[in-house]
Amino acid sequence: MTTPADAVAKLFDVQPAPGANYAAEVYPGYPGLVVADGSLQAMAWGFPRKNVSKKTGNLLKPTKVNNARADQIRGNPMWAESFRERRCLIPVSAWAEAEGEERKMTRTWYSLPDHDAFAVGGIWRSTIEWGNSYSMVMVNGCEQMSDVHDRMPTILRREDWDQWTSGTPEEAFALCRTWEGPLIVDRTDVPWYKPKGQLPGPLL
Repeated sequence: MTTPADAVAKLFDVQPAPGANYAAEVYPGYPGLVVADGSLQAMAWGFPRKNVSKKTGNLLKPTKVNNARADQIRGNPMWAESFRERRCLIPVSAWAEAEGEERKMTRTWYSLPDHDAFAVGGIWRSTIEWGNSYSMVMVNGCEQMSDVHDRMPTILRREDWDQWTSGTPEEAFALCRTWEGPLIVDRTDVPWYKPKGQLPGPLL
């Protein structure tokens, strides 16, 4: 998210997020910008999922589930209530996927022509572990990225933003479709995996 928060708030016609803490590259578990309840907010990216040790049966640190598949958001208990009651817009400048051989993968970025920022469909909820958290809704990937990944974010046209956030669940689900417009593809030599102790590859 390389667009300043004030410009994002103006684009989405919502109140800005005073003191919102987020970085230009958003990593799972770290804060990203979300438009929810009529305001621009910083939330943690990823829903917590209980993690139990197979050896001891003890609870471990929860795992982060940062993406929700559209074909599961109405029936999976992790997503269903949030999809019915708490849909949000996720402003992004671009998103990245890993391309190449395992452990040698590099970042390939995708964005929209003539858009400094655009909206991706998301859902959110309050969590004990990380406060308010959001997850991105994913659909089948388009032809332009078929050689890299079989899924992509739910990109929403400007005229569909209100339907996603305020429509019925059925109306919102109708927007969970593969993007048919052109994409800008930026293949880089930047490694997807970082050395131990550094942050992993980003998605936004």
